[in-house]
Amino acid sequence: VINFASMNSYCPLTRCFAYAMSKAAVINLTQSFAAYYAPAGVRINAVAPGFMVNERSKNYLGTVEDGLTKRGEQVIGHTPMGRFGQAQDLVGCVKWLLNDEAAAFVTGITIPVDGGFLTLGGV
Repeated sequence: VINFASMNSYCPLTRCFAYAMSKAAVINLTQSFAAYYAPAGVRINAVAPGFMVNERSKNYLGTVEDGLTKRGEQVIGHTPMGRFGQAQDLVGCVKWLLNDEAAAFVTGITIPVDGGFLTLGGV
């Protein structure tokens, strides 16, 4: 099982408290269910995407090509890899977690796919 958390799982980055709380709960749910279902051979993990390029994010972050909003500049400035993520950036992580040989002993974790965003404090 793969759950999807968020950067908001680790610290509330937006003014939407309910979203931040629900994403933090995803990590707890992942850990709790992983412990519960492990004896049955079910692995449960999560992925926490960073700031990804999509139609919604373009409205509030802008794009590197067309110009960034003030918030977009803050995010890029706080992301060591210097870019927003793309959908394919999540695919490798998800494929690995779903691989019953490569990740056979992995359960209960949440992997940030964030270009290093969480390595720096504050935005």
